[in-house]
Amino acid sequence: MTSHAQLYYDASCGFCKKEIEHLRPRLEPQVQLIDISAADFQPPCGYTLEALLTRIHFFDGHTMQIGFDATLAYWRIAGLKKTATLLSLPGISHMGNLTYNIWAQWRRRNSSSCAIN
Repeated sequence: MTSHAQLYYDASCGFCKKEIEHLRPRLEPQVQLIDISAADFQPPCGYTLEALLTRIHFFDGHTMQIGFDATLAYWRIAGLKKTATLLSLPGISHMGNLTYNIWAQWRRRNSSSCAIN
């Protein structure tokens, strides 16, 4: 893992903030945690704030991973390798991705913090 890893998360979302704050000691300093709800936030080239608000994004230093794949990637770095490996198995991975996408759509529709000003 390079020191250029970046996790783009929405600290204005209570669920997202709670998870990242719980994992912060395990992620830093390997991963730069970037709050996309910060007033001065600028999306990385090729990405929009809307896309970043809709699904979590993790740049591992080479590739941008999005959604459930991003979650599994930063969980591995945080030491949750067994959980990430289990959730990566065929069938389970499909269900995890489906569940994540349903939750992400619900959060986007129902959270005032997801509004783009």
